[in-house]
Amino acid sequence: MRLYCYLRLSSLIYITSLVMAVTAAAMPVPKFPGAPNLLGKAILAPGAAIESVMISPLFNRRFICADHPEGEVTELGDALGTDCLVLGGFADEDSGYFRLFKSDGKQNPDWYGWHAPVLSPITGKVVGIYSNPLTNTPGNMQPALPSFIAFKRPDDVVVVYAHVTDIRVKVGDQVTAGQIVALDGNNGFARAPHIHVGAYRGVTPLQIRWDQKAEKKIFANQ
Repeated sequence: MRLYCYLRLSSLIYITSLVMAVTAAAMPVPKFPGAPNLLGKAILAPGAAIESVMISPLFNRRFICADHPEGEVTELGDALGTDCLVLGGFADEDSGYFRLFKSDGKQNPDWYGWHAPVLSPITGKVVGIYSNPLTNTPGNMQPALPSFIAFKRPDDVVVVYAHVTDIRVKVGDQVTAGQIVALDGNNGFARAPHIHVGAYRGVTPLQIRWDQKAEKKIFANQ
């Protein structure tokens, strides 16, 4: 699974990755009975319409995402995924502008998303967890699997969060949409604090859509 994302913001280019492609051949890939196809090959028939899944907001604050276009990455959990970063920078209601970090972004705590609470995308079950204890310095990444959580809905849709840290759940836990499950991190194939979100059902990758009614409630006073 190779999560690559090219995000142009403030004249910067970030290339992030959940991992797989090259890395998968060099290291064992964890297997999870509740999500047997995770990190396997995504199958999308040529010309087929892309299906989507609507999930609960990732953060309890404003964020922005950069999608992986069809075919850019091809592993389940990566394919059609999106990389999301928390926004900040407003001085008050009438001044300031969106920024990703407070000064130069060279240290993780400078990023608005660093250690932001990460919220469960669904009401369902935790079916997979992998932990990478190493933290990247912004601008540099490790060729290794990131920490991630896999969630499963009753309709067999699996949603994956990658690059998380301080994971607050375990495999087998039942979770509710909006519940804090981890913090935003910077590990594995990542150049900055962010969360990769991917989803699939069976072997079919799904495009991410955010529940805007839920966002309205969360962002009402922001």
